[in-house]
Amino acid sequence: MSLLDLDLTQVTYFDLNNEINIPKDNQIQLNKDQEALAAFMKENVEPNLKRFDSVKAHYDWLIENDFLDKDLVKKYDMAFINKMYAFLEEQDFHFSSFMAAFKFYNQYAQKTNDKAYYVESYLDRVALNALFYANGDEDLAMALANEMIHQRYQPATPSFLNAGRARRGELVSCFVLQTSDDMNSIGRTINSALQLSKMGGGVGINLSNLREAGAPVMGIANSAGGIVPVMKLLEDSFTFSSQVGARQGAGVVYLNIFHPDLMTFLATKKENADEKVRVKTLSLGLIVPDKYYDLIEKGQEMALFSPVDVEREYGMPFNYVDITAEYDNMLKNDKITKKMIPARTVEEEISKLQQESGYPYIINIDTVNRANPVAGKVISSNLCSEILQVQTPSTIDDEQEYTTLGEDISCNLGSINIVNMMKTDDFAGSVDAMIRALSFVSEQSDLNVVPSVQNGNQQNHAVGLGAMGLAAFFAQNKMMYGDEESLDFTKVFFMTLNFYSLKASMNIALDRQESFKDFDKSAYADGTYFEKYVGQDWGPKTDKVKALFANLPVPTKEDWVELRDQVQKNGLYNAYRHAVAPTGSISYVNNTTASLLPIVNKIEERQEGMIGKVYYPAPGLSNETLPYYVSAYDTNMKKVIDIYAAAQPHVDQGMSLTFFMRSTIPEGLYDWKNGRTEKMTTRDLSKLRNYAYKQGIKSLYYVRTYTDDNQEAGINECESCSI
Repeated sequence: MSLLDLDLTQVTYFDLNNEINIPKDNQIQLNKDQEALAAFMKENVEPNLKRFDSVKAHYDWLIENDFLDKDLVKKYDMAFINKMYAFLEEQDFHFSSFMAAFKFYNQYAQKTNDKAYYVESYLDRVALNALFYANGDEDLAMALANEMIHQRYQPATPSFLNAGRARRGELVSCFVLQTSDDMNSIGRTINSALQLSKMGGGVGINLSNLREAGAPVMGIANSAGGIVPVMKLLEDSFTFSSQVGARQGAGVVYLNIFHPDLMTFLATKKENADEKVRVKTLSLGLIVPDKYYDLIEKGQEMALFSPVDVEREYGMPFNYVDITAEYDNMLKNDKITKKMIPARTVEEEISKLQQESGYPYIINIDTVNRANPVAGKVISSNLCSEILQVQTPSTIDDEQEYTTLGEDISCNLGSINIVNMMKTDDFAGSVDAMIRALSFVSEQSDLNVVPSVQNGNQQNHAVGLGAMGLAAFFAQNKMMYGDEESLDFTKVFFMTLNFYSLKASMNIALDRQESFKDFDKSAYADGTYFEKYVGQDWGPKTDKVKALFANLPVPTKEDWVELRDQVQKNGLYNAYRHAVAPTGSISYVNNTTASLLPIVNKIEERQEGMIGKVYYPAPGLSNETLPYYVSAYDTNMKKVIDIYAAAQPHVDQGMSLTFFMRSTIPEGLYDWKNGRTEKMTTRDLSKLRNYAYKQGIKSLYYVRTYTDDNQEAGINECESCSI
């Protein structure tokens, strides 16, 4: 029998899995999940997994049949590879749920060319990842194998999927570009979008520098087409560049909220928009300076400034002008064309669109740059709103060559499973291995098709170590999401993670005798980055959290002083170290909850292609943890914002924060709803966005709405950045 001969009507694991959703004696039949897992391994995996007499025979076959990169294997003695496999076998790994095994073997395990047999197990994929990232370093390979087999560390999907393969795609997750106000730059941006999308990642593009529709071109009035035609070109590019048919390319366009094309930009996502301007698959995001929040609070009009005039007056692209600082000067400057609109009209339009489509994302750009420790300015973000790094502009000549090579962004992502990480016996060693693995992804990425991205990657070695499973950890330790103990834990965990990732990056800099570009101009080098840590105690405050961290090395103020001095002396290899991406299918493989968010359902129902519905119980669900698992749709989003705000000071980039709303809001969920309509309104979203801003949240991802007919609207699962 092969996978091709598998009769899905005869296997038992789907029926067993479906019984999870059928209560028995008023109890969830959680035992059916383990029965479905056992049946899946027995009926699907074991009969169809190719077997070999030895690891060497397996690897020889994989190399001969073009599944395994032979150059990778040459970096190690087979005796060491056998030793690693023996260690992995000793760990006695078993998937924790049916969904975990199902997702891995359907989406990650390599299969024969005819898809009839699996040619690798989970253990094999872990081994190849460890060997690949260690690049011949046996100690690091063993350390990474240890982290991954215990599911403390999970590489991003592109990395985990492609590591060690002979026929592999790129390892990076997504990219960030900007364009200038000229045809050469626009043309190069479209070409870059095509190339990067083909490589497999989502692309974020900032169009704020482009002059508005109707602006003069070469003295001819009403000539400029504005940003919408460029958006349409980009959308068509992503549709065309579909990763060899594997999936459609994906992109997001960002626009500064003070750009004159703001309202037409937002209108492109309206369901009733004219087909000439409507964008169906392109995501939208807004770059929002502090001044906007000031204007809506005061109920004033806001000026939308012509980017080409601003660039001429300030001698720099619109993206790089501090609008909050210069707003009044720009308003008084008669040489800058502007149009006025009530700020609260814009605010209401944003909320309407978020209700309808889930867009736009929000980047609180001044909040980002106040916290940015690296010299330069952050101007944009990526497809999932968590990547926030400095960029510098490029200039392009008529031959589409770079006359000034700027720096753009590639995203190298991985994620910690918080539940398992809290069981590590070497927190520092675990983090060190993870940062080294991510740094190798940065070093191995060949991005020369877009020189500005290649340049940024080579100069900065930026990575994004994130986390998942926070809600699972809370529930399994009987903490309510958003309560005092959960906030205390979040603060301490991410502070500790930040400390040891800094230490790891410093050790890499020592090993390589190399720091990221302009380290000497950073807040790390002058010591100001460390002021918040040496000036107060960030240790646990509640008894429960003190007990949870009792056996883990939580850094003290004295530890931070010592680290500050070491970093100033030795440097850092990575300009950026942390970003919390949304975690998709890989969360299921790890049997944990996604990112830092609450669960959606205690028993999640997923439609799996032609198979039908598959059910996934929340990790560790039991009678004891049941009260602590509350749906995101029944959670006050201010609590979610508070959790993210507790982590944000220790995350040098951003975090993908999704709002979960109901069309009809449960009574008592939001205090401002009392006595008002029970329906979700634009006012609700506005209040939450403004609360997030005041809590220091850098970015907001999309809005998901659970409608009265039991449907979810605004869902936008980003496969590129979903780790």
